[in-house]
Amino acid sequence: MPVSQIKAGMHGIGKTVFLGDKVEDFDVEILGVLENVGPRESLIIVKLSGGPLQHTGVMQGMSGSPVYIDGKLIGALAFAFPFAKDPIGAVRPIEEMLPVSNEIGPVRRAAIPNERDLLAAISKPEAINGQMLQIATPLSFGGFTSATIEHFSPQLKSLGLEPRQGAGMGGRVDDRMGSPSDLHPGSMISVELMTGDLAVGADGTVTHIDGNQVYAFGHRFMDLGPTGLPFTRSEVLALLPNVNTSFKISAPHELMGVISQDRNTAIAGTLGKRADLLPVEITMARAGRNFDTYHINMIHDRYLSPVLLQMAVFSAVDATERAAGESSISVKGEIELDGRPSVPLSAIYAGEANLPLQASLAGALPLAYLMQGAFSDVRIKKINLQLNSTDAHKQLQIEDVTTSRKDVRPGETIEISTRLVGENGFEVLKTVKYEVPIGASSGTLFFSVSDGSQTSLLDLRSTYGSVPRNSEQLIDALHNLRANDKAYLRVWRAEPSYVLSGEEIPDPPPSLAMILNSAVPTTAVRNAKVAEYVIDGGGNVVTGSKTVQVEVHS
Repeated sequence: MPVSQIKAGMHGIGKTVFLGDKVEDFDVEILGVLENVGPRESLIIVKLSGGPLQHTGVMQGMSGSPVYIDGKLIGALAFAFPFAKDPIGAVRPIEEMLPVSNEIGPVRRAAIPNERDLLAAISKPEAINGQMLQIATPLSFGGFTSATIEHFSPQLKSLGLEPRQGAGMGGRVDDRMGSPSDLHPGSMISVELMTGDLAVGADGTVTHIDGNQVYAFGHRFMDLGPTGLPFTRSEVLALLPNVNTSFKISAPHELMGVISQDRNTAIAGTLGKRADLLPVEITMARAGRNFDTYHINMIHDRYLSPVLLQMAVFSAVDATERAAGESSISVKGEIELDGRPSVPLSAIYAGEANLPLQASLAGALPLAYLMQGAFSDVRIKKINLQLNSTDAHKQLQIEDVTTSRKDVRPGETIEISTRLVGENGFEVLKTVKYEVPIGASSGTLFFSVSDGSQTSLLDLRSTYGSVPRNSEQLIDALHNLRANDKAYLRVWRAEPSYVLSGEEIPDPPPSLAMILNSAVPTTAVRNAKVAEYVIDGGGNVVTGSKTVQVEVHS
């Protein structure tokens, strides 16, 4: 029934699940129609009654509950008033939901540079006069620590999700494909972002089934556009009345299909299909002995996949390690690519607090860089991470750098010594020999010893503005990242250098410099790197930076 035929005073019925998997009716009274609440969008204001609704009001998890008048579908319950004394909400007209399955796709979303920009770019739940809100999508967690949910809740809430630990049974999704005949308008479903030993699922209700096409929620999930999210049939275990907004406690069952569109007015998908999920294995060890291993499957998504991986690692560390006190965590692993060399992951973190957060970034940041690179030929097959913790504070500081001589001639050798210091007076002295090339010009030669983070930052600054032009350059950039358990000795001169297609050309002849200055894909940098050496930190975090200089006399 089109919204133009709907008038105040009409009566109808809605369908949803209050307990188990049985779809039950509730009564609906039409209060009126709000037109132009959004671009060519209307909402039907309704009052609900029947079942437990007088006690619970409109509940989270009811999003998508179909409403019928004279047997004709008018839309999906999608909005509610927080703290309302009566069960009053709003229905999304079905005519605004059906076009969702015809959206053009698939397309790759634009890369989002950081989390803050992402949260600013995604609209918050719609509101009318600051009162009526999109019914928040309850997000259930399985296997996660409470500290993980508390830490990531602000980000998830900004996406219109409502994190609830224990509000769903979590992670044991039945991998068998369920029968389409088990799903009906009003059935409860869970859109799964992660399954396995750790699980994340979002609950809602089916609005309409047309052949093998499914429409649900009546509002956006996260406004992902074209996507590929698995969804399951779910069972309601209990209803929890709440002064703000009541919600359903549910548990996922067997897989039913894939949500392929997540748009402003609805989510839509196909029954009987399987989603392409990304396998992840996280092993947590202490002092070299395996403590626990997590086997996970998560969705492929430019923003959500790195966040989900970060949450999984954060929880794995938090479940094992103490919250405060000196400790260290090393991270080893790889991101396996289809038909390409794997991207190695290696880092170590030491301190007295925030180690779960630090360790969680070791895989999330490289994954985000890969997925947001906008190259369709970069296909991720699997992620493996091994985390090993100790109670020692494994950190060394670059204390000083000295040279065996202050003046040198071409062809002569100079020794550069770096002193690294740790706790309790621990010291390590590392020496590198450097031979000044025959024919080197007179002038100052600089020797900088820096930790991996600062060395990588120098490389990023030198290539700033030089966007990877193909997937090979993208992957090479990750392979060239410096480890933080080493120091890096860079030999350089204060002379012009250029970066062309990701490759550095130090101190070119004047004729070549003129050409490079006029080349569009070329980036000019201030200092020219002559050589680089790696100084092993012995499994310790290395921090700091020192620079010394010598004079070259021809």
